[in-house]
Amino acid sequence: MAQLLEGARNLGWVLLNSFLRFIFVFINNCVAIPSYCLYCILLQPLRVMDSRTFWLIEGIMFKWMLAMVSQWGWVAGYTVMEWGDDVRPLSEEEAMVIVNHQATGDVCTLMMCLQDKGTGKAYRDKQLIYLKDHLDRYYHSRDRKWIVLFPEGGFLRKRRETSQAFAKKNSLPHLTHVTLPRLGATQVILKTLGPQQENGCLGTEASTVHRSQSGSKPKGLQWVVDVTIAYSKARPMDIQTWIFGYRPPTVTHVHYRVYPIKEVPVETKPLTDWLYQRFVEKEDLLAHFYETGAFPPPKGQKEAVSRAMTLDPVQLCVIQFLAFASGYLWYSVLQYFYCRLF
Repeated sequence: MAQLLEGARNLGWVLLNSFLRFIFVFINNCVAIPSYCLYCILLQPLRVMDSRTFWLIEGIMFKWMLAMVSQWGWVAGYTVMEWGDDVRPLSEEEAMVIVNHQATGDVCTLMMCLQDKGTGKAYRDKQLIYLKDHLDRYYHSRDRKWIVLFPEGGFLRKRRETSQAFAKKNSLPHLTHVTLPRLGATQVILKTLGPQQENGCLGTEASTVHRSQSGSKPKGLQWVVDVTIAYSKARPMDIQTWIFGYRPPTVTHVHYRVYPIKEVPVETKPLTDWLYQRFVEKEDLLAHFYETGAFPPPKGQKEAVSRAMTLDPVQLCVIQFLAFASGYLWYSVLQYFYCRLF
């Protein structure tokens, strides 16, 4: 009987906590998103007069919105441990980020990881044309830095079976923890945003500097950041978990590996081989992690070093205060004009 009562109390607490979190997240979105949109509308004259400053301000506001999403997981005890290369020095350089995709929580995890890394943001053939056009129009003009891509094209649980069947048919590696990546979007991004090609690869540092000094075009992508996300006990987190917080506190592990853009081929066959090799490496990393609880050390080192990623609680409180203050401000302004007009 005592165990039943204890279980009922625990269940009641989980349900109450989930309900309160949902109310907070709902109000948070109702306040933050309209405020962000109204600020962007208010700043449209600045966009005409000085677009670079406008997009700088917009990027800061967008990052604050990402911080709110990060806070949902952080207050529930969902933290991140980082491994591999230190990518913080690259936060203000242009890079393409490729990530394995397991669940909707992957995006929330990336939002948390990007909090201390600058202000950067991410019918097949037809969609690739749209992607190229969008990159040509908006990427450089808005001074974006990082572009995030999930090359697998879907969640692991949905694509694993078809990916393994394709691999078997074409004598490709059999993967369990990731799926074979798709080439299309990766190639479009590299060809559209990369520096001048040399010998089938993207331009060297010298050619990049020359083009940048000539003023003909921004210098383009400088790095490919290969991100591998590993969840505790191989249980991916979805967006519902971040919102309701019903899972006990857990650590998500994120591994980084950085490649200079000049090492990346752009022609179809070499790029396909290069991209497949990255996901074979992800498979090995994840297999090692799920067996040992840690990522393997880099080549030439005996031990892997991890870094606990932390958020600044004062900064999060300030951002939330500004969000709710902005919501109240815009409500008062709109109410005033409504009363004046009607």
